[in-house]
Amino acid sequence: RTVLCNDPEMTLPPVNIPVDTSKLRIEKTAIRRVPGEAFHLLHNLEYLWMPYNSLGSLSSITFKGLRRLQELRLDGNNLISFPWESLAGMPQLRLLDLHNNELTSIPPDAARYVKNITYLDLSSNKLMTLPQALIATWANLQAVPYFPNDNSKIILGLQDNPWVCDCSLYEMVHFLNFQSPNIAFIEPRLKCFTPRSLAGVFFSQVELRKCQSPVVHTSVAKVKTILGSTVLLRCGTTGVPIPELSWRRADGAQLNGTVHQEISSDGMSWSILGLPVVSYLDSGEYICKAKNFLGATEAFISLIITDSESTDDPNSSAKGTWNGKASGMEAAAYNDKLVARYVITTSTVPTLGAGAGTGDSVLLPDTAQDSNPQNLLVSPTMDQQEPERMVRSVRVIGDTDQSITLAWKAPMAKNTTVFSVLYAVFGERDMRRINVEPGKTKVTLYGLLPKTKYIVCVCVKGLIPRKEQCIIFSTDEVVSAGGTQKLINVVVISVACVIAVPLTLVVCCGALKRRCKKCFVRKPKDAQESYVTFESLSPGAKAKGVEGEYLTRHTPDESNRLLSARSSVDSEAIPKIEGQPNEYFC
Repeated sequence: RTVLCNDPEMTLPPVNIPVDTSKLRIEKTAIRRVPGEAFHLLHNLEYLWMPYNSLGSLSSITFKGLRRLQELRLDGNNLISFPWESLAGMPQLRLLDLHNNELTSIPPDAARYVKNITYLDLSSNKLMTLPQALIATWANLQAVPYFPNDNSKIILGLQDNPWVCDCSLYEMVHFLNFQSPNIAFIEPRLKCFTPRSLAGVFFSQVELRKCQSPVVHTSVAKVKTILGSTVLLRCGTTGVPIPELSWRRADGAQLNGTVHQEISSDGMSWSILGLPVVSYLDSGEYICKAKNFLGATEAFISLIITDSESTDDPNSSAKGTWNGKASGMEAAAYNDKLVARYVITTSTVPTLGAGAGTGDSVLLPDTAQDSNPQNLLVSPTMDQQEPERMVRSVRVIGDTDQSITLAWKAPMAKNTTVFSVLYAVFGERDMRRINVEPGKTKVTLYGLLPKTKYIVCVCVKGLIPRKEQCIIFSTDEVVSAGGTQKLINVVVISVACVIAVPLTLVVCCGALKRRCKKCFVRKPKDAQESYVTFESLSPGAKAKGVEGEYLTRHTPDESNRLLSARSSVDSEAIPKIEGQPNEYFC
């Protein structure tokens, strides 16, 4: 039995439909809704056609009891959604026509209920994408065709929808371009609707990227900066589609800055949070959040506001910080409040004997804490200081790696003026205090840590030191100054040795050569074979038996001995006693 209802003024389906009806056609009426019990008694219904009515929605119980239903045609209505779960109660349904409605999306759960449907027309709706689960179901579907002459193909109608060609459509485009042999499309030439750059482009000509969850990248996890500076916090993200970046504070406080977005050449999206003139209120955790439709990811950046220009570890960056005088930035490293925050104080130690007559004070700091907190600082502000008591030209004189000598100038100070020396490891807020004896402008600090950066301030006792009265020094730099002078001395001596030793060797070698030449060169033959003639001279008569001259041959050494000055003098002596032995004269 077939029942046809096409009254244009009909607003509700009839209630007295025969129970043996197998085909019901309700067409071109003004029906806007279907009551839940309208088709409960039609257990033999196989075809339900309701095209071109004014249906806006359907309930999941509308099709309850229609287990023999094979075709459901709802084209030409105003449906914005469809009860996909109701398909579970229609196991023999093969054709579902939702053409020309107002459907905007299909839930992923629909993939569970369309496995038996071999003709599905979703064309001319407002669909922008399809769930991946539904596409995967179609790609793997092996179903019996609804039309026997269709050679076991599944018919799909997807044309005339405002498809958004982004990563969410990647699986669908891939499915259409590399479709399964058992899938056929009513219109295979689908087109992109958005974005504008791809509007009207066929799916077969589009190259899309697969969707990726957002990943957050930060250059640093912790940022240290000085008070009053401008801070830029950078946060980058990758993902498909490009995630949206947002900033917030972990403590819920309002952001005190501006956000700038940019995209680098490698496709990474960056968000830059600019914080101008930071204060202590800006310290804390900042959260950068990247979000797209696949999910969200967060990254934390810790911002620390300090009072000093150096943001490194004092022990790791002590080298190269002291050059013998305080620069403007180093002198302003601590602001007035930080310098004035005394916690550990030391009492004055008497001057040692060596410095008593020179105006120097050599002090050994005491580690005892001041038990009275009222004695820490109860002084007027810097504007109330007397100009004649201002300390100037604070400088460090190198000593050892565990002590330094500090000197300053106070030309307008009185002889009764007492100065306080404040010092601490650079970066620490707890400062030690030493009170210098009146009239002294030099002090030696002992017990310092080697290779450590310190800050030291000098001021009139009871007052807050100014920034220019503070300097920063490093104990390893102090020691290196003396070591450098020793190194220079060694280098000078070494150079002198390198220059003088060769010259000395040349002179000595020359002299030695001449000496050896005299010793080893043979003397002339005539000198070696010279004869010396001796004659006996006697004032008296000659001795008996002595006649004439005596000739004697002597060696040259003997000749030299006989010709010496002593011999010549002796030879001139005239014997006084007659008969004295003969004297020999040359």
